[in-house]
Amino acid sequence: MRGAVLAGGKATRFEGRPKGLERVGGKRILDRVVEAVWSATGAAPVLIANAPEASGWRDDLEIVPDRLADQGSLGGIYTAVTAGPGPVLLVAWDMPFVPETLLEALVAGSKPYDVYLPDSGGRRGVEPLCGVYGPACEAAIRTSLEKGDRRAIGFHDAVRVGTLPRDAVARHGEVSHMFFNVNTAGELSEAEDLWKKLASSR
Repeated sequence: MRGAVLAGGKATRFEGRPKGLERVGGKRILDRVVEAVWSATGAAPVLIANAPEASGWRDDLEIVPDRLADQGSLGGIYTAVTAGPGPVLLVAWDMPFVPETLLEALVAGSKPYDVYLPDSGGRRGVEPLCGVYGPACEAAIRTSLEKGDRRAIGFHDAVRVGTLPRDAVARHGEVSHMFFNVNTAGELSEAEDLWKKLASSR
């Protein structure tokens, strides 16, 4: 099982910095995600990033730019799938609370499927930027993109999709916390408050 951390598109910025370089609980979100993915797979993940300065974010990771330009999150998934052989565990770099035990559960349950995602309870039902993608996804995603469909789950009808059930996901923590992503300064403040709350409860 390979690992990939998705920095996304053009490294979306707020307040002048790429969001994954912001800190929650005194540690960069990027570093938290890398550590979780590394632990779950046993190997250093690649960093899917297009920013020219990305090589300076982590000198221990291989930086892989998008294979197909301007294709959104699905283009990032495609890049992760094509960056090496076999399946890949992919996590977006703006999720500071994804636990390594959840990632380990995704790796363990993924073998019968081409896509294996956690039930997030969100609008899409699953979280496509925290899951395992197999080699069969390459052709399916390419076909979807050629049709102009950039939805992260738009190619699912063409592959075998499995879901880690909501109750199994909840064994690893509060579901709304695990998939909390930081896109704005306000959400960064929320994440810091949540981190302090969780730290005090521990």
